[in-house]
Amino acid sequence: MKTVGLATKPKHNTYDVVIVGGAMFGASTAWFLSDNADFNGSVLVVERDPSYRTASTSHTNSCMRQQFSNALNVKISQFAAEFVKTFRQRMGGDERYPELSIQNYGYMYLADSEGFADVLRNSHAVQVAEGAGTKLMTPEEIERDYPFYNLDDIVLGSHNRRDEGYWDCVAVFDGWRRSARERGVEYIANEVIAMTKRPAGNRIDSITLTSGETISCGQIVNASGPRAVLTSRMAGIEIPVEPRKRYTYVFSAEQPLDRELPLTIDPSGVHLRQDGRYTYMAGGHSDPDPAVDYDDFVMDHDLWQDHIWPAIATRIPQFEAIKVISEWAGHYAYNTFDHNAIMGPHTQVENFIFLNGFSGHGLQQSPAMGRGTAEFLTYGAYRTLDLSPFHFDRIAENRPFVEKAVI
Repeated sequence: MKTVGLATKPKHNTYDVVIVGGAMFGASTAWFLSDNADFNGSVLVVERDPSYRTASTSHTNSCMRQQFSNALNVKISQFAAEFVKTFRQRMGGDERYPELSIQNYGYMYLADSEGFADVLRNSHAVQVAEGAGTKLMTPEEIERDYPFYNLDDIVLGSHNRRDEGYWDCVAVFDGWRRSARERGVEYIANEVIAMTKRPAGNRIDSITLTSGETISCGQIVNASGPRAVLTSRMAGIEIPVEPRKRYTYVFSAEQPLDRELPLTIDPSGVHLRQDGRYTYMAGGHSDPDPAVDYDDFVMDHDLWQDHIWPAIATRIPQFEAIKVISEWAGHYAYNTFDHNAIMGPHTQVENFIFLNGFSGHGLQQSPAMGRGTAEFLTYGAYRTLDLSPFHFDRIAENRPFVEKAVI
Protein backbone atom coordinates (compact mmCIF):
# COMPACT_ATOMS: atom_id res chain seq x y z
CA MET A 1 0.00 0.00 0.00
CA LYS A 2 1.49 3.29 -1.11
CA THR A 3 1.47 6.15 1.37
CA VAL A 4 2.42 9.71 0.56
CA GLY A 5 3.33 12.65 2.72
CA LEU A 6 0.25 14.70 3.54
CA ALA A 7 -0.12 18.21 4.82
CA THR A 8 -1.39 18.41 8.37
CA LYS A 9 -3.40 21.61 8.02
CA PRO A 10 -6.23 22.38 5.58
CA LYS A 11 -5.84 25.00 2.87
CA HIS A 12 -9.24 26.54 3.52
CA ASN A 13 -11.57 27.16 6.44
CA THR A 14 -14.72 25.88 4.75
CA TYR A 15 -15.54 22.84 2.60
CA ASP A 16 -18.70 21.54 1.00
CA VAL A 17 -17.95 17.97 2.11
CA VAL A 18 -15.70 16.81 4.95
CA ILE A 19 -14.97 13.06 5.04
CA VAL A 20 -13.79 11.76 8.40
CA GLY A 21 -11.56 8.79 7.56
CA GLY A 22 -9.46 8.27 4.46
CA ALA A 23 -9.35 4.47 4.21
CA MET A 24 -11.35 2.46 1.67
CA PHE A 25 -14.75 4.11 2.12
CA GLY A 26 -13.45 7.62 2.51
CA ALA A 27 -11.31 7.11 -0.58
CA SER A 28 -14.19 5.62 -2.57
CA THR A 29 -16.58 8.45 -1.72
CA ALA A 30 -13.97 11.10 -2.48
CA TRP A 31 -13.13 9.53 -5.83
CA PHE A 32 -16.75 9.13 -6.94
CA LEU A 33 -17.42 12.76 -6.01
CA SER A 34 -14.42 13.81 -8.09
CA ASP A 35 -15.67 11.63 -10.96
CA ASN A 36 -19.17 13.13 -10.98
CA ALA A 37 -19.50 16.00 -13.45
CA ASP A 38 -22.53 17.30 -11.53
CA PHE A 39 -20.54 17.78 -8.32
CA ASN A 40 -18.52 21.00 -8.26
CA GLY A 41 -17.94 21.37 -4.52
CA SER A 42 -14.83 21.21 -2.35
CA VAL A 43 -13.88 18.02 -0.50
CA LEU A 44 -11.61 17.56 2.53
CA VAL A 45 -10.59 14.08 3.69
CA VAL A 46 -9.27 13.98 7.25
CA GLU A 47 -7.20 10.87 8.03
CA ARG A 48 -5.81 10.35 11.53
CA ASP A 49 -3.17 7.82 10.36
CA PRO A 50 -2.06 8.19 6.74
CA SER A 51 0.09 5.06 7.08
CA TYR A 52 -3.20 3.10 7.43
CA ARG A 53 -1.20 0.66 9.55
CA THR A 54 -4.13 -0.41 11.71
CA ALA A 55 -6.97 0.35 9.29
CA SER A 56 -9.32 -2.48 8.39
CA THR A 57 -8.34 -1.81 4.77
CA SER A 58 -4.78 -2.89 5.56
CA HIS A 59 -5.84 -6.10 7.29
CA THR A 60 -8.37 -7.32 4.77
CA ASN A 61 -8.29 -10.72 3.07
CA SER A 62 -9.44 -8.86 -0.08
CA CYS A 63 -12.14 -11.19 -1.30
CA MET A 64 -15.37 -10.77 -3.23
CA ARG A 65 -18.54 -12.82 -3.30
CA GLN A 66 -22.14 -12.75 -4.44
CA GLN A 67 -23.19 -15.33 -1.87
CA PHE A 68 -25.31 -13.14 0.37
CA SER A 69 -28.78 -13.73 1.79
CA ASN A 70 -29.93 -10.22 0.86
CA ALA A 71 -30.60 -9.34 -2.79
CA LEU A 72 -29.30 -5.79 -2.43
CA ASN A 73 -25.98 -7.06 -1.11
CA VAL A 74 -25.73 -9.37 -4.14
CA LYS A 75 -26.22 -6.40 -6.49
CA ILE A 76 -23.65 -4.36 -4.58
CA SER A 77 -21.00 -7.04 -5.06
CA GLN A 78 -21.92 -7.46 -8.72
CA PHE A 79 -21.13 -3.80 -9.26
CA ALA A 80 -17.85 -4.26 -7.40
CA ALA A 81 -16.88 -7.10 -9.74
CA GLU A 82 -17.73 -4.99 -12.77
CA PHE A 83 -15.76 -2.06 -11.37
CA VAL A 84 -12.66 -4.13 -10.68
CA LYS A 85 -12.69 -5.74 -14.13
CA THR A 86 -13.00 -2.34 -15.82
CA PHE A 87 -10.74 -0.48 -13.39
CA ARG A 88 -8.32 1.09 -15.88
CA GLN A 89 -11.18 2.09 -18.16
CA ARG A 90 -12.95 3.77 -15.22
CA MET A 91 -9.70 5.57 -14.43
CA GLY A 92 -9.83 7.15 -17.89
CA GLY A 93 -7.64 4.54 -19.58
CA ASP A 94 -4.61 5.94 -17.73
CA GLU A 95 -1.81 3.37 -17.98
CA ARG A 96 -0.59 4.28 -14.51
CA TYR A 97 -3.51 2.18 -13.27
CA PRO A 98 -3.37 -1.59 -13.79
CA GLU A 99 -5.75 -3.84 -15.62
CA LEU A 100 -7.35 -5.91 -12.88
CA SER A 101 -9.21 -9.19 -12.69
CA ILE A 102 -10.75 -11.47 -10.07
CA GLN A 103 -9.09 -14.75 -9.18
CA ASN A 104 -12.21 -16.88 -9.38
CA TYR A 105 -11.64 -19.77 -7.03
CA GLY A 106 -15.03 -18.94 -5.53
CA TYR A 107 -16.48 -19.34 -2.06
CA MET A 108 -17.50 -22.80 -0.83
CA TYR A 109 -20.03 -22.74 1.99
CA LEU A 110 -20.30 -26.11 3.72
CA ALA A 111 -23.44 -27.01 5.69
CA ASP A 112 -23.32 -29.73 8.33
CA SER A 113 -27.02 -29.64 9.25
CA GLU A 114 -30.34 -29.47 7.46
CA GLY A 115 -31.03 -26.15 9.14
CA PHE A 116 -27.89 -24.58 7.69
CA ALA A 117 -28.56 -26.31 4.37
CA ASP A 118 -31.95 -24.59 4.24
CA VAL A 119 -30.23 -21.23 4.79
CA LEU A 120 -27.95 -21.99 1.82
CA ARG A 121 -30.94 -23.03 -0.31
CA ASN A 122 -32.85 -19.85 0.51
CA SER A 123 -29.80 -17.68 -0.16
CA HIS A 124 -29.14 -19.57 -3.39
CA ALA A 125 -32.62 -18.67 -4.65
CA VAL A 126 -31.94 -14.99 -3.88
CA GLN A 127 -28.56 -15.08 -5.62
CA VAL A 128 -29.77 -16.88 -8.75
CA ALA A 129 -32.68 -14.45 -9.07
CA GLU A 130 -30.07 -11.67 -9.29
CA GLY A 131 -28.05 -13.51 -11.95
CA ALA A 132 -25.29 -14.88 -9.74
CA GLY A 133 -23.58 -18.10 -10.77
CA THR A 134 -24.06 -19.90 -7.48
CA LYS A 135 -24.74 -23.63 -7.54
CA LEU A 136 -25.71 -26.00 -4.77
CA MET A 137 -23.60 -29.14 -4.53
CA THR A 138 -24.25 -32.49 -2.92
CA PRO A 139 -21.39 -34.08 -0.98
CA GLU A 140 -20.82 -36.39 -3.96
CA GLU A 141 -20.51 -33.43 -6.32
CA ILE A 142 -18.14 -31.64 -3.96
CA GLU A 143 -15.98 -34.76 -3.67
CA ARG A 144 -15.85 -35.09 -7.46
CA ASP A 145 -14.53 -31.54 -7.92
CA TYR A 146 -12.57 -31.18 -4.66
CA PRO A 147 -11.57 -34.65 -3.44
CA PHE A 148 -9.33 -33.29 -0.67
CA TYR A 149 -12.24 -32.37 1.64
CA ASN A 150 -13.39 -34.60 4.47
CA LEU A 151 -17.15 -34.53 3.92
CA ASP A 152 -18.35 -37.06 6.50
CA ASP A 153 -20.51 -34.45 8.28
CA ILE A 154 -21.49 -32.31 5.26
CA VAL A 155 -25.03 -32.37 3.82
CA LEU A 156 -24.77 -29.54 1.25
CA GLY A 157 -22.36 -27.06 -0.30
CA SER A 158 -22.81 -23.74 -2.10
CA HIS A 159 -20.21 -22.58 -4.61
CA ASN A 160 -19.78 -19.89 -7.25
CA ARG A 161 -16.76 -19.43 -9.52
CA ARG A 162 -18.03 -16.40 -11.43
CA ASP A 163 -16.82 -13.04 -10.09
CA GLU A 164 -16.07 -14.59 -6.74
CA GLY A 165 -12.64 -14.86 -5.16
CA TYR A 166 -9.59 -12.64 -4.62
CA TRP A 167 -9.06 -9.13 -6.04
CA ASP A 168 -6.38 -6.48 -5.65
CA CYS A 169 -8.03 -3.97 -3.35
CA VAL A 170 -4.74 -2.16 -2.71
CA ALA A 171 -4.47 -1.19 -6.39
CA VAL A 172 -8.01 0.20 -6.30
CA PHE A 173 -7.42 2.02 -3.01
CA ASP A 174 -4.18 3.59 -4.20
CA GLY A 175 -5.82 4.52 -7.50
CA TRP A 176 -8.79 6.21 -5.87
CA ARG A 177 -6.60 8.32 -3.60
CA ARG A 178 -4.15 9.33 -6.32
CA SER A 179 -6.81 10.19 -8.88
CA ALA A 180 -9.01 12.10 -6.42
CA ARG A 181 -6.09 14.22 -5.19
CA GLU A 182 -5.09 15.04 -8.76
CA ARG A 183 -8.66 16.22 -9.35
CA GLY A 184 -8.59 18.56 -6.36
CA VAL A 185 -9.75 16.50 -3.39
CA GLU A 186 -7.69 17.60 -0.39
CA TYR A 187 -6.29 15.01 2.04
CA ILE A 188 -4.76 15.98 5.37
CA ALA A 189 -3.10 13.99 8.15
CA ASN A 190 -5.09 15.18 11.14
CA GLU A 191 -7.92 14.14 13.42
CA VAL A 192 -11.41 15.50 14.04
CA ILE A 193 -11.83 15.95 17.79
CA ALA A 194 -15.09 17.94 18.02
CA MET A 195 -18.16 19.00 16.07
CA THR A 196 -20.33 22.03 16.59
CA LYS A 197 -24.06 21.85 15.86
CA ARG A 198 -26.47 24.66 15.15
CA PRO A 199 -28.55 25.75 18.15
CA ALA A 200 -31.52 23.83 16.72
CA GLY A 201 -29.37 20.70 16.70
CA ASN A 202 -30.32 19.75 13.14
CA ARG A 203 -26.98 20.36 11.38
CA ILE A 204 -23.25 20.23 11.96
CA ASP A 205 -21.85 23.70 11.32
CA SER A 206 -18.16 22.98 11.87
CA ILE A 207 -15.53 20.52 12.98
CA THR A 208 -12.45 21.10 15.11
CA LEU A 209 -9.13 19.44 14.30
CA THR A 210 -6.57 18.24 16.81
CA SER A 211 -4.24 20.96 15.48
CA GLY A 212 -6.76 23.59 16.58
CA GLU A 213 -8.39 24.70 13.31
CA THR A 214 -12.16 25.05 13.07
CA ILE A 215 -13.53 24.09 9.65
CA SER A 216 -17.01 24.93 8.40
CA CYS A 217 -18.69 22.13 6.47
CA GLY A 218 -21.75 21.71 4.30
CA GLN A 219 -21.97 17.95 4.78
CA ILE A 220 -19.92 15.53 6.85
CA VAL A 221 -19.34 11.84 6.11
CA ASN A 222 -18.49 9.40 8.88
CA ALA A 223 -16.08 6.94 7.21
CA SER A 224 -14.24 6.08 10.41
CA GLY A 225 -14.30 2.27 10.19
CA PRO A 226 -14.26 0.51 13.57
CA ARG A 227 -14.01 3.95 15.26
CA ALA A 228 -17.33 5.05 13.77
CA VAL A 229 -19.11 5.57 17.07
CA LEU A 230 -16.30 7.80 18.35
CA THR A 231 -16.97 10.09 15.39
CA SER A 232 -20.77 9.96 15.68
CA ARG A 233 -20.64 10.80 19.39
CA MET A 234 -19.10 14.15 18.52
CA ALA A 235 -22.48 14.88 16.91
CA GLY A 236 -24.38 13.42 19.86
CA ILE A 237 -25.29 10.25 17.95
CA GLU A 238 -24.99 6.62 19.07
CA ILE A 239 -24.61 3.83 16.51
CA PRO A 240 -24.28 0.07 17.14
CA VAL A 241 -20.79 -0.30 15.62
CA GLU A 242 -17.85 -1.75 17.54
CA PRO A 243 -14.43 -3.22 16.77
CA ARG A 244 -14.35 -7.04 16.67
CA LYS A 245 -11.01 -8.76 16.34
CA ARG A 246 -10.37 -11.07 13.36
CA TYR A 247 -7.25 -13.24 13.02
CA THR A 248 -5.53 -14.15 9.75
CA TYR A 249 -2.82 -16.73 9.09
CA VAL A 250 -0.84 -17.47 5.93
CA PHE A 251 0.57 -20.98 5.86
CA SER A 252 2.37 -23.46 3.66
CA ALA A 253 1.60 -27.19 3.51
CA GLU A 254 3.97 -30.11 3.45
CA GLN A 255 1.61 -31.61 0.85
CA PRO A 256 0.10 -28.81 -1.27
CA LEU A 257 -3.22 -29.45 -2.96
CA ASP A 258 -3.27 -30.40 -6.63
CA ARG A 259 -5.89 -27.74 -7.48
CA GLU A 260 -7.08 -24.34 -6.30
CA LEU A 261 -8.68 -24.19 -2.89
CA PRO A 262 -11.96 -22.23 -2.85
CA LEU A 263 -12.52 -19.84 0.00
CA THR A 264 -14.03 -22.46 2.24
CA ILE A 265 -16.39 -21.45 5.02
CA ASP A 266 -16.28 -24.36 7.43
CA PRO A 267 -19.19 -24.98 9.83
CA SER A 268 -16.68 -24.45 12.65
CA GLY A 269 -16.49 -20.77 11.68
CA VAL A 270 -12.95 -21.09 10.29
CA HIS A 271 -12.40 -20.02 6.70
CA LEU A 272 -9.46 -20.75 4.41
CA ARG A 273 -8.48 -20.21 0.79
CA GLN A 274 -5.73 -20.31 -1.78
CA ASP A 275 -3.26 -17.46 -1.28
CA GLY A 276 -0.37 -18.25 -3.63
CA ARG A 277 0.68 -21.18 -5.74
CA TYR A 278 1.74 -23.18 -2.69
CA THR A 279 0.44 -21.06 0.17
CA TYR A 280 -2.94 -20.70 1.83
CA MET A 281 -4.75 -18.20 4.05
CA ALA A 282 -6.99 -19.00 7.00
CA GLY A 283 -8.98 -16.86 9.38
CA GLY A 284 -11.32 -16.93 12.31
CA HIS A 285 -12.21 -15.38 15.63
CA SER A 286 -12.52 -16.30 19.27
CA ASP A 287 -15.69 -17.59 20.90
CA PRO A 288 -17.05 -15.58 22.61
CA ASP A 289 -16.41 -12.71 20.20
CA PRO A 290 -16.35 -9.52 22.28
CA ALA A 291 -15.75 -5.92 21.32
CA VAL A 292 -12.10 -5.01 21.80
CA ASP A 293 -10.11 -1.87 22.43
CA TYR A 294 -9.51 0.26 19.35
CA ASP A 295 -5.76 -0.25 19.65
CA ASP A 296 -5.84 -3.98 20.49
CA PHE A 297 -4.15 -5.93 17.68
CA VAL A 298 -2.43 -8.53 19.87
CA MET A 299 -2.45 -12.08 18.49
CA ASP A 300 -4.10 -14.88 20.48
CA HIS A 301 -1.66 -17.71 19.82
CA ASP A 302 -3.81 -20.30 21.58
CA LEU A 303 -6.58 -19.70 19.05
CA TRP A 304 -4.48 -21.19 16.24
CA GLN A 305 -3.46 -24.24 18.21
CA ASP A 306 -6.81 -24.93 19.86
CA HIS A 307 -9.30 -23.98 17.15
CA ILE A 308 -8.03 -22.81 13.75
CA TRP A 309 -5.50 -25.53 12.95
CA PRO A 310 -7.64 -28.44 14.25
CA ALA A 311 -10.57 -27.27 12.10
CA ILE A 312 -8.33 -27.01 9.03
CA ALA A 313 -6.78 -30.44 9.54
CA THR A 314 -10.18 -32.03 10.14
CA ARG A 315 -11.71 -30.57 7.00
CA ILE A 316 -8.65 -31.14 4.78
CA PRO A 317 -6.61 -34.07 6.15
CA GLN A 318 -3.84 -33.24 3.67
CA PHE A 319 -3.24 -30.13 5.80
CA GLU A 320 -2.23 -32.13 8.86
CA ALA A 321 1.34 -30.84 8.43
CA ILE A 322 1.36 -27.08 7.82
CA LYS A 323 3.57 -24.17 8.82
CA VAL A 324 2.43 -20.61 9.59
CA ILE A 325 4.41 -18.09 7.51
CA SER A 326 2.77 -14.89 8.73
CA GLU A 327 -0.13 -13.84 10.91
CA TRP A 328 -1.97 -10.70 11.97
CA ALA A 329 -5.04 -9.40 13.76
CA GLY A 330 -7.38 -6.78 12.33
CA HIS A 331 -10.74 -5.28 13.21
CA TYR A 332 -14.20 -5.64 11.73
CA ALA A 333 -16.41 -2.56 12.02
CA TYR A 334 -19.16 -4.77 13.37
CA ASN A 335 -22.79 -3.67 13.28
CA THR A 336 -24.34 -5.48 16.23
CA PHE A 337 -27.87 -4.51 15.14
CA ASP A 338 -28.22 -6.46 11.87
CA HIS A 339 -24.72 -7.03 10.41
CA ASN A 340 -25.37 -4.64 7.53
CA ALA A 341 -24.04 -1.24 6.56
CA ILE A 342 -25.39 1.98 8.06
CA MET A 343 -25.61 4.66 5.39
CA GLY A 344 -27.26 7.91 4.51
CA PRO A 345 -28.32 10.84 6.72
CA HIS A 346 -29.13 10.90 10.39
CA THR A 347 -32.82 11.30 11.17
CA GLN A 348 -32.25 14.60 13.01
CA VAL A 349 -28.75 15.85 12.22
CA GLU A 350 -29.52 16.08 8.52
CA ASN A 351 -26.04 16.79 7.13
CA PHE A 352 -24.34 13.97 9.08
CA ILE A 353 -23.91 11.08 6.62
CA PHE A 354 -23.12 7.53 7.73
CA LEU A 355 -20.85 5.07 5.94
CA ASN A 356 -20.32 2.56 8.71
CA GLY A 357 -20.76 -0.93 10.14
CA PHE A 358 -19.92 -3.17 7.19
CA SER A 359 -19.24 -6.17 9.44
CA GLY A 360 -16.46 -7.69 7.36
CA HIS A 361 -17.79 -7.36 3.82
CA GLY A 362 -16.85 -3.72 3.37
CA LEU A 363 -13.99 -3.96 0.88
CA GLN A 364 -16.14 -5.61 -1.76
CA GLN A 365 -18.94 -3.15 -1.06
CA SER A 366 -16.78 -0.04 -1.28
CA PRO A 367 -17.30 0.73 -5.00
CA ALA A 368 -21.11 0.68 -4.83
CA MET A 369 -21.33 2.32 -1.41
CA GLY A 370 -18.87 5.07 -2.32
CA ARG A 371 -20.74 5.71 -5.55
CA GLY A 372 -24.08 5.78 -3.72
CA THR A 373 -22.81 8.13 -1.02
CA ALA A 374 -21.42 10.48 -3.68
CA GLU A 375 -24.80 10.44 -5.43
CA PHE A 376 -26.61 11.24 -2.20
CA LEU A 377 -24.21 14.08 -1.44
CA THR A 378 -24.67 15.49 -4.95
CA TYR A 379 -28.37 14.96 -5.63
CA GLY A 380 -29.92 14.21 -2.25
CA ALA A 381 -31.00 10.86 -3.70
CA TYR A 382 -29.55 7.72 -5.32
CA ARG A 383 -29.28 7.53 -9.10
CA THR A 384 -28.11 3.90 -9.49
CA LEU A 385 -28.77 1.33 -6.76
CA ASP A 386 -31.34 2.39 -4.18
CA LEU A 387 -29.37 2.08 -0.95
CA SER A 388 -32.03 3.61 1.29
CA PRO A 389 -32.70 0.27 3.07
CA PHE A 390 -29.30 0.83 4.73
CA HIS A 391 -30.30 4.24 6.12
CA PHE A 392 -30.03 5.07 9.81
CA ASP A 393 -33.79 5.39 10.23
CA ARG A 394 -34.05 1.60 10.50
CA ILE A 395 -31.82 1.76 13.58
CA ALA A 396 -33.97 4.47 15.16
CA GLU A 397 -37.15 2.50 14.38
CA ASN A 398 -35.73 -0.90 15.48
CA ARG A 399 -36.30 -2.30 11.98
CA PRO A 400 -33.43 -4.71 11.21
CA PHE A 401 -32.31 -5.22 7.61
CA VAL A 402 -30.62 -8.53 8.22
CA GLU A 403 -27.71 -10.13 6.39
CA LYS A 404 -27.21 -13.76 7.39
CA ALA A 405 -24.05 -14.49 5.39
CA VAL A 406 -21.52 -12.86 7.70
CA ILE A 407 -18.15 -14.59 8.06
